[in-house]
Amino acid sequence: MNSTAQIPNEAFRSPRMLYLASICLTASLGGLLFGFDTAVISGTFEFVEEQFQLTKLQVGWFGSSALVGCILGAAVAGMLGDRFGRKPILIISAVFFFVSALFSAIPPSFAVLIWARIIGGVGVGMASVLAPMYISEFAPPHLRGRLVATYQLSIVIGILAAYCSNWLLLAASEQYRDVLGGEGLLHWTVVSEVWRGMFGAEMIPAGLFFFLMILVPESPRWLAKESRDAEALGILAGVSGREIAERQLAEIKESLTHEVGSIAELFRPGLRTALAVGVGLSLFGQLTGVNIVIYYGPTILQQAGFERIGALQFQVGFGLVNLVFTLIAIGLIDHFGRRPLLIGGMTVVVLALAVTGGLFLLGGEPDVSSEMQAAATGAVLSQDIGRWVVGVLCIYMACIALSICAVIWVLTSEIFPNRVRGRAVSIATLTNWVTNSISTLLFPWYVQKFGMHTGFLTFAAICFVGTIFFWRFVPETKGKSLEEIERSWLAGTSAMHSWNQRR
Repeated sequence: MNSTAQIPNEAFRSPRMLYLASICLTASLGGLLFGFDTAVISGTFEFVEEQFQLTKLQVGWFGSSALVGCILGAAVAGMLGDRFGRKPILIISAVFFFVSALFSAIPPSFAVLIWARIIGGVGVGMASVLAPMYISEFAPPHLRGRLVATYQLSIVIGILAAYCSNWLLLAASEQYRDVLGGEGLLHWTVVSEVWRGMFGAEMIPAGLFFFLMILVPESPRWLAKESRDAEALGILAGVSGREIAERQLAEIKESLTHEVGSIAELFRPGLRTALAVGVGLSLFGQLTGVNIVIYYGPTILQQAGFERIGALQFQVGFGLVNLVFTLIAIGLIDHFGRRPLLIGGMTVVVLALAVTGGLFLLGGEPDVSSEMQAAATGAVLSQDIGRWVVGVLCIYMACIALSICAVIWVLTSEIFPNRVRGRAVSIATLTNWVTNSISTLLFPWYVQKFGMHTGFLTFAAICFVGTIFFWRFVPETKGKSLEEIERSWLAGTSAMHSWNQRR
């Protein structure tokens, strides 16, 4: 039994815990910006298309341009984070968020808007690699799961904040059209071209992230890697106390002596399994369809028989379900462990996706040639079946939030050796963004060609394979230090399985 499993409530109110919490919450703002930046675009498509007289191909490029930036950011974040430190690169990502929001709000041309979205995507990609890693390198083993999971919670809050911001600005544009007059900055950004205000709202959290990141310290594990032991010891002591900090620093230094610090090391026996797990988590995590529901949820619900306003309302409902069960996951992840949440939740996800596909198949789908025509046909499924679709998708979102969405950032930031963690997490996160961009690009064509039911049944089949992969290869890391996890990989897969059985 893990002696640190039961933590008194007073521990969370101690100065050290408050210091740790302030550091982790600051870093998790990168997740809030991640969620906001990827979700804010959902309210702007129609306005931007009309503003710049775009073709459908250009609309698609507008929607996916930020994902291209995410791929670029994820590709270089690990290397830059290992070379210059976690903190400076997170500060740079905050600058990218702010610049993107500003120039997305005031672009004189479509080309400028695209470049602004790509720059924001680079910031998202960097933050998605380094923010959870930064948190994991501060967090004690008994708190690491829930602290890293705050990053996923921040993403969910960011998504909801974007939805609410878009809705409030759109409502204000109608309500105050006459009050704000016919010219001026407010009229321009809130009434006549409200999409500019939607993008510009991101400058507020981006600025906050920038200033708070200046105040927090560098990762102690990165400092130890750079032989800045005194600084690392001081930061660790601020979190855990001097005696524990000295032991932690000794463990970190000992682990560094066994690492060559190159990507090639990840293909050695033991660690190549860690790499496969990291890549597998990212690959199957995106192929659960969760981002498809986030991006295309209103279209899916319109095909399930709901009017546009009803579809948007239910989309907000999905976001609330996501938030509630992310909070539950944070409370459970260090108590029950990563594997039970991941495998149990994904099992229900497979069933929910299969049932959703069956409902669309049962209700029948019209033969339409485009997504727009599908929406124009009105009710596709009967009202009763449409309600069942909403109910099952709520179960799906709950289990996604409770399993892969909560666990992926925790495990990805835990399972790699300290000296190459940045590069390894970057590879895994790059897989995440490439898979996300491809699935987002192909989903409308796929369901147009084969039907919505086939789309959901395909996701169900992929998730079934993913669940088997998770059961076979993903270790339990609850309560283990990052150095213990590394030694378990180096000892071989059997050592990990033995640990799992003891847990």
